[in-house]
Amino acid sequence: MSAQELSGSTALVTGASRGFGRGIAIALAGAGANVVGVARDRASLEELRAQLGDAFTPLHRHTWETFSSNWHTDVRQVFHWSREALLRPLAEGSVVIAFSSGAALRGSPLSGGYAGAKATIRFVSAYAADESQRAGLGIRFVSVLPQLTPATGLGAAAVAAYARRAGTDVATYTENLGPALTPEHVGKAILDLIETPAPGEGAEAYLLTAGGLRPVP
Repeated sequence: MSAQELSGSTALVTGASRGFGRGIAIALAGAGANVVGVARDRASLEELRAQLGDAFTPLHRHTWETFSSNWHTDVRQVFHWSREALLRPLAEGSVVIAFSSGAALRGSPLSGGYAGAKATIRFVSAYAADESQRAGLGIRFVSVLPQLTPATGLGAAAVAAYARRAGTDVATYTENLGPALTPEHVGKAILDLIETPAPGEGAEAYLLTAGGLRPVP
């Protein structure tokens, strides 16, 4: 979808009230899309952490209920959106972008079931892409795996937790991560993905850092 085609199109953004979702919504609106925002409207980090079931805790401090909380939120919403995109189906040329995480590649020992849930999001997106191709629907499914960053509420809590685990201060840990990925970076990257033609074959999955997008094998 070109920049010209994006103008006047409709974009639905989940988690649009803050962080990456907010950055994406701003970028899409700036490119001329009509943005429909969906969010849980959690006003603070503590509310978010409560919803995640104390996500930044070692394995043995979890119950199954807290460990699996991301499966019941993150995976569930990607499953339902992808399923409905195929069943409706969306118009040919539509793009469905699911947010996974860099943790899906490297694991995340302080986040309960988060890394596994994010890996499954990548799988679901790939499965949907395959079904779209098999049915000749022309719907593009993409998963994006952003690296850990202190630039969002959730990321800042994760960085603080991992700094404590490593026995270092947040500033040092953050410096070792390299340039921080910001919501503005994410918004630009999503526009680039939408406007760039799909590769000839294979499921689309991209690691996202402050330096940009990199295809995941």
